[in-house]
Amino acid sequence: MRKLLALFAILAIAGTSSAKSQDSVAQFYKGRQITVVVGSSPGGGYDIYARLMARHMGKYIPGNPTMVVTNMPGAGSNAAVAHIYNVAPKDGTFIVAPQNNAVMDALFDVVLGTNRRLRHDATKLIQLGSATTDHYVCIGRSDAPIKTFKQALTEEWLIGASQPGTSTRDYPAMLNNTTGAKIKQVSGYPGTREITLAIEKNEVHGLCGFSWSSLNAQKPDWVKSGFIRVIVQEHDKGNPEINKMGVPLAVDFATSPESRKIMELIYSSETFGRPYMLAPDIPAERVVALRKAFMEAMKDPDLLAEAQRIGLAVDPISGEDLQKLAADIFATPVPFVEKVKDALVYRAP
Repeated sequence: MRKLLALFAILAIAGTSSAKSQDSVAQFYKGRQITVVVGSSPGGGYDIYARLMARHMGKYIPGNPTMVVTNMPGAGSNAAVAHIYNVAPKDGTFIVAPQNNAVMDALFDVVLGTNRRLRHDATKLIQLGSATTDHYVCIGRSDAPIKTFKQALTEEWLIGASQPGTSTRDYPAMLNNTTGAKIKQVSGYPGTREITLAIEKNEVHGLCGFSWSSLNAQKPDWVKSGFIRVIVQEHDKGNPEINKMGVPLAVDFATSPESRKIMELIYSSETFGRPYMLAPDIPAERVVALRKAFMEAMKDPDLLAEAQRIGLAVDPISGEDLQKLAADIFATPVPFVEKVKDALVYRAP
C-alpha cells in the first residue's frame, strides 16, 4: 500500500509539473505570432506544404498563436536556416522549412569541415517533424527524344535545374556520376515552378529531383494527360503508386556497388520529406509543445481533407525520429562523405 501511495504521489507531482509547463507555454504564446520561413520560392512544393501546415497547427499550440509564412530562398535554402539560427529570436517563434537536401549540404559542411560556408551548425538544429516522406523522380516531355532512362545513358538529355545545393541540380549531377547518364543541365531557375514553366514552353525537356507530391500538387494533370512521362525514380525503394506504373529505380542503374551506396545515402534525405526545424537553445517545454502540436495538426481532419483536395501526401514523421536519423547521417565516415560530395559535382556530358 505504501508503494502504491508513493507511486500515486509521483504521478501527481509529474502531472502538476506537466500542467505548469503547459501553462507556461500557453502564457508565452498567447497573443504572439509564429513565423514559418520557407527556404524556397513561392508556389513550389515546400511553400505549399508550409502554408498548409501553418493554417492548422496554431490551434494545437498552447496559447493558440497566429502563424504566418514568409519565403527566403537562396543558397539551397541555407539562407533561411542561417536566418533562424543567427538572426531570429531563439524563443520558439520562428520555424524554418528548408529543402530536405539541405541535410546533405550540411553533412559536407559538418563532417568534412573544409571550406566551411554554412553559417549554422546543422548538428544543433532541433527537428520539429516532417509532413511526409518524399519520393523524387525525373520527368520528361512525352514528345521529347528521351523516353526512358536507359536512353539517357547513351543520348544527351536536356533538363532544367536550379542552383547547386538543390535537388533539381544535385540529383541529376549524381545520376551522371553514378550511372553514366548524359544529362545536360540548363541551370539557374529559381525553383520547380519556373522549371515546369520552362518545360511547358519546351525550353527544356525535363526535370530531375522533382518531388512526386509536388508534381501532383503543382501539375496534377501532367501524368494523366500524357504530357509528361516519369522517366526514373530517384529513391532506393520507390513509391508504391509509381512502382505500379513500371517506372524503374535509379539505383538499379548504378555502375558499381559503391555508386549504389552513394545514391542510397543521398536518397536517405528524402525521409525528411517536408522538414521543419527550430534553432537551438529554445526552451525545452516549448520544443515539446511544438512537436506535439505538429503531429496533432498532421492528423487534423480539415488539414487532411485540404491536402487530399490539392493532391498532397501527408504521412508525418516525428521530430524525435528525424533527430535520430540526422545524428546517424552526420556520423557517416569522412572518406565516404568525400566520395558522396564528389558525386554531386555537375559534369556536363
